[in-house]
Amino acid sequence: MSETVTPPAKSDRTNLSIDPQRLWDSLMDTARFGGTAKGGICRLTLSDDDRRVRDWFKRACEAIGCTVTVDDCGNMFARRPGKRADLPPICMGSHLDTQPTGGKFDGVLGVLGALEVMRTLHATGYETNAPLEIINWTNEEGSRFAPAMLASGVFAGAFTREFAYSRRDRDCKEFQSELARIGYRGSEPVGQRKIGAMFELHIEQGPILEAEGKMIGVVTGVQGMRWYEVTVQGQAAHTGATPMHLRKNALLGAARMVEQIDAIAMKHAPDAVGTVGLMEVRPNSRNVVPGEVFFCVDFRHPDEAVLETMEQEFRAALKATIEPLGLSYDEKRIWDSPAVRFDAEMIDCVRGGAEKAGYATRDMVSGAGHDAAYIARVAPTTMIFVPCAGGVSHNESESTSFEECGAGAQVLLEAVLAYDQRFG
Repeated sequence: MSETVTPPAKSDRTNLSIDPQRLWDSLMDTARFGGTAKGGICRLTLSDDDRRVRDWFKRACEAIGCTVTVDDCGNMFARRPGKRADLPPICMGSHLDTQPTGGKFDGVLGVLGALEVMRTLHATGYETNAPLEIINWTNEEGSRFAPAMLASGVFAGAFTREFAYSRRDRDCKEFQSELARIGYRGSEPVGQRKIGAMFELHIEQGPILEAEGKMIGVVTGVQGMRWYEVTVQGQAAHTGATPMHLRKNALLGAARMVEQIDAIAMKHAPDAVGTVGLMEVRPNSRNVVPGEVFFCVDFRHPDEAVLETMEQEFRAALKATIEPLGLSYDEKRIWDSPAVRFDAEMIDCVRGGAEKAGYATRDMVSGAGHDAAYIARVAPTTMIFVPCAGGVSHNESESTSFEECGAGAQVLLEAVLAYDQRFG
């Protein structure tokens, strides 16, 4: 972590430049917390490594004079005062938790890019009109506690705090108790804090920017997403003693549903996607016919009407596929994140910031979910994308270059300062 920098006299200079090496060093330094042998990060929400990276982030923010507050869902807010204390803060942020086999940049770039913006302003003595805040949102990934974007969803009123507290991981550990265990259950009631606006810097997590040779994605919105949990019940039986025609094989039904889910997404191409990314077979023994299978379904589309049609087709396919096999099933939708359109003025600030920095841009809708999608319910919001190699993310091989990270942070700085001029 960089040493504390004593700022010079106040400056009104607007041609500021972030330090890409300092940003890169921070990215590599924090990658130690949960680092994997293959070069990625396994830093699940509310794990010991999550606590370590939160401690690092808190120290880094306090070193440049920010005040760090934590709410009772674990969301962290690092504030730098502005000239006008009456204004709600312009926020920047993302998340520090990762997938079990995550990379170094997903979410982390948005938090540390914001930290680099703050360090730049601190080092130059630049004073904004509005206060600025960096936010680290809790449990964005949803890989340990479903659904995704949990704490930003509570902040925005999409979920209750009690719902978040009751979430359990696959080992039945509860969100509330794990939050307290790592020492990040703050005293501020979640959602009480006012936000004036939020910019979220992120890697694209797709191949479009790289394929088109564009450095900056100007994100106009986020597609709709729905998650489902399905349990198929059959009858566990001996594989050698149970004839094929008398079996109630839960895995057979689940496997056929995987094909159906893929077919539904293909039917609504090119924008629809459908995925089964988690499946648990019970009792999971080599000589037992599977008696029960649990699996999760992820459907996404930019158009809510199409997403609704996909849901209806999915439920019809469940009935038509499972019941003829002599099986039963339980299904429930556990998450519905509607499509979001971001704030036009903030989008213009990103576009102008990229132009000022000299980077080629492309307007795009995010295929992945982000905290900004929920915060858009309570404040103006937008996002900035930078490329990632091959479009690969949620993978230990996830890679974004030194230059791309620096470009994203520079555009974030320019966009925030442009938006702040509204209050001058």
